[in-house]
Amino acid sequence: MKKLNLYAVLASSILFFSSCEQEKIASEEIQNQNTLRSQTKNSNTTKAQVGGKVMMQAFYWDVPAGGTWWETIENKIPAWSNAGIDAIWVPPASKAQNGPFSMGYDPFDYYDFGDFNQMGSTETRFGSRTELQSMISTAHSNNISVIADIVLNHNSGGASENNPYTGTSTYTDYDPASGLFYRSAADFHPNDYHSNDSGVFGGFADLCHDKTYVQDWLWNKPNSVAKYYKNTMGFDGWRFDYVKGFAPWVVNSWTDEVGGFAVGEYWDGNAATLEAWVNQSGASAFDFACYYRMKDAFEGNDLSRLQDDMLWKRKPMKAVTFVTNHDTDEIYTGKMLAYAYIMTHEGYPTVFYQDYEEWLDKDKLNNLIWIHNNKAGGSTDILHADQDEYVARRNGAPGLIVYLNDSNSRLERWVPTNWYNQTIKEYTGNSNWQPTTQGDGWVKIEVPANSYSIWSTL
Repeated sequence: MKKLNLYAVLASSILFFSSCEQEKIASEEIQNQNTLRSQTKNSNTTKAQVGGKVMMQAFYWDVPAGGTWWETIENKIPAWSNAGIDAIWVPPASKAQNGPFSMGYDPFDYYDFGDFNQMGSTETRFGSRTELQSMISTAHSNNISVIADIVLNHNSGGASENNPYTGTSTYTDYDPASGLFYRSAADFHPNDYHSNDSGVFGGFADLCHDKTYVQDWLWNKPNSVAKYYKNTMGFDGWRFDYVKGFAPWVVNSWTDEVGGFAVGEYWDGNAATLEAWVNQSGASAFDFACYYRMKDAFEGNDLSRLQDDMLWKRKPMKAVTFVTNHDTDEIYTGKMLAYAYIMTHEGYPTVFYQDYEEWLDKDKLNNLIWIHNNKAGGSTDILHADQDEYVARRNGAPGLIVYLNDSNSRLERWVPTNWYNQTIKEYTGNSNWQPTTQGDGWVKIEVPANSYSIWSTL
């Protein structure tokens, strides 16, 4: 999803939505060039198995304009890899209606990555095609996968045309400079398939995924958007924007064609609803249920809310957990507690760029990433939860105990572990205790005020 303030500005020039059945013949020269790029790009790079470590959301809303962002990311990739990041999620990379100022969520030409002069610029807000492909290559050489942000629900920037489905003129004539994926009235809603659609977002032209023509260009054709992103540009996986706007089979069809890690933005705090979408789409989902419960717990000062339902408790292998993102980007005092929570619990945790690079203590975040990658295995048992205290155990090998404290006092608690007559230590530096567990596994641990401690074997 995206910030509505920008969409309100863009929507003023896009009053209606629709498209046309006929495909314009794409430029043979452009397609031949794309084929050559596809054959040569990233043929010998290595890519991490996404989901085993931690993902970085490598942008925030309104990153600096001027075409420098791909270079900014590329320069940080080696350090992120050393910290334990295995994937980076980047913003929508192709040319959008707002050209050099767009964050990419108003897509116009899916095949223009900063090399065609249209929509007011040649480069995108983030840079050129060359810079993007250099960044992807650097990520691969550092064993980091690159997750593309894919906007399939809507388009923006079409020219005005007579629309037979509305009887008016609508901005639905899409003739991209790349010569690929021409769209017009019959390819959007309303059309001969649907009179309207619940997926309309912000007044933008709403793609009709039931049309074979649209399906062919999005994922079926040899030079479809999906295959171009994967084979030509070198992307490894997909973050699907605003998946409430279209049916789950669309994501299934895309991944059936090109594979790769996939996660959907289904913005809903109900864990059962998220689980249903995951089951239907086959993809992972951002755990908005976890996000809202953490807000209740750490901003609302009630850690008992961490006992509530979340996607990671239902589908741990399909839950992508996060503390904040480009749409929320809030700061609150309990954020480090929230990161301690997602880094020690099941799910695939995501770090937000500004939290990591600007707002929070990078050393502490790196420590939590290390703990996640080296200690946080196995199922989860909640050992204690009340308004001020929360204790949970990961049951893997070696596993861990995490102790969260939202009170203004230092706390101690006896807890049951899976370690017997073993010396354990606290791995965040928030305690210098090295207690030995009893023969029955019980041990006393401590936690500072308004902080966390994480315990495991030596």
